[in-house]
Amino acid sequence: MLRIRTIFAFFAGVTASIALAQTFHDAPASAKTTTNPTNAAEGAKAGAALFDKNCSGCHGNKGEGAIDGPALTADTTKKATDGELFWFITHGSPANGMPPWESLPEAQRWDLVDFVRSLQSGTAPEAAATPSEQPPTASASPNAPFTDYRYESPGTVRKITVDDLPKPYATQSSNNGAHLVKRADGAMPKTKPGFKVELYADGLQNPRLIRAAPNGDYFVALTHADKIQVFRGISADGKSQQTETFADGLNKPFGIAFYPPGPDPKYIYIGNIDEVVRIPYQNGDLKARGKPEHILDLPGGRGHSTRDIQFSPDGKRMYVSVGSMSNVDDPDTTPEEKHRADILVATPDGQDVKVFASGIRNPVGLAVQPKTGEVWCSVNERDGLGDNLVPDYITHVQENGFYGWPWWYIGAHQDPRHDAKHRELRSKVIVPDVLLQPHNASLQLTFYEGTQFPAEYSGDIFAAEHGSWNKSTRAGYEVIRIPLHQSGKASGEYEDFLTGFVTDSGDVWGRPVGVTVAADGSLLVTDDASGSIWRVSYAGSGSH
Repeated sequence: MLRIRTIFAFFAGVTASIALAQTFHDAPASAKTTTNPTNAAEGAKAGAALFDKNCSGCHGNKGEGAIDGPALTADTTKKATDGELFWFITHGSPANGMPPWESLPEAQRWDLVDFVRSLQSGTAPEAAATPSEQPPTASASPNAPFTDYRYESPGTVRKITVDDLPKPYATQSSNNGAHLVKRADGAMPKTKPGFKVELYADGLQNPRLIRAAPNGDYFVALTHADKIQVFRGISADGKSQQTETFADGLNKPFGIAFYPPGPDPKYIYIGNIDEVVRIPYQNGDLKARGKPEHILDLPGGRGHSTRDIQFSPDGKRMYVSVGSMSNVDDPDTTPEEKHRADILVATPDGQDVKVFASGIRNPVGLAVQPKTGEVWCSVNERDGLGDNLVPDYITHVQENGFYGWPWWYIGAHQDPRHDAKHRELRSKVIVPDVLLQPHNASLQLTFYEGTQFPAEYSGDIFAAEHGSWNKSTRAGYEVIRIPLHQSGKASGEYEDFLTGFVTDSGDVWGRPVGVTVAADGSLLVTDDASGSIWRVSYAGSGSH
């Protein structure tokens, strides 16, 4: 039987051959030779504000890419002609999450082309600060159980059921990416009474997933800087006491796991965009002991880039999440989707690879329930069907289970963009445990195994909600708690736990990504918009 890396190599070759014969995103041949009529420097200056307002929420402030959109500094975009970029900005690819921008005047679309070029060359001008166009009164109150940032409040319990789902296209699909602003002096996340929020670290370059090492150090993936940083200690005022770069020269790292499970790991495993690698590790290491060792090939390329890693409690199985490259592309007709939108399982040395569960559009975060050994994941579902479809979700994952993407969603609901396809799968689609607000962009999750929080939190899930772009009024931008009732089972509810990352005017200063439990039982949360790590501790029932 062919090894999976050989299969991936085959598809990569096919994809590369196809790409050579195509224009950028299938732009017509005429677009390739269309001349840019603007002055590049002046266009880039004008395009900076347009990009900040319309594009940065999905593609990052510097075009480095984010959970919702690919990097604009990648070779594929650099190689496109100005005419092809203009055509793609104009027409977009709505089915794959890129809206058309034909509503912008032609001159402004060319200004965006010039600004993208300036990002690629490292000469991008700064955008002038502009207020958000989404004041609190911009839209009507949401219909429960759906909500938005205006109504998120620590302690509020929510539950979405299958019966609550609207029909596709009940509302128009929106393009409302985060309008990022600098965190104002004194601005802090909000949490429940009895808990306290402190700034653990700041000035970081796009901090993403965070994992606690067995010895109490905290490893953070700086994905777009291609490195892993390690933080040590918590001072009396809640700050990190020491910071070092553990490893660099990686390739869009995200997932971090220590092996074997338990108090004395020998390796740290890292999920790059296109492979799993491992580095020899002993408790207390602040610098890598050697170069990364290749363990397993993964599908790379454009699309969702996060690759998380977890191990079974006995250390015999390695789980790896691989998101789709698109929104709803049909794997039957899109070779690049093969072996994506899956959770894979292999041995720790990368052998015996198979699909553990499938039909999961983008299983960004993985976690293993410490007592049961069950795999759980945090999923970004598809866009383009309206404000309140399709719910993101968090669920335990059944081995060999099928979760619907792209033909079905949340049980027996067929995506109208794949009408009448794969009817034989209808009865096989698993309904997830906890349905979240649609377009929340649910990222890392962790089980609370600390002792600092009150006893009712023991074993519960905390998850980071990065925030929506495909919703007319933003939702997400928070950390949630999922109670498991000391049973290891979810009953569908979740609770707002850490909010306040969106201003009253709708501007966004913070976007939670990663969450882990610190050695003292506090919670650490990474925020890639403000470049911070926040610490949430329990101070007692009388504190705020």
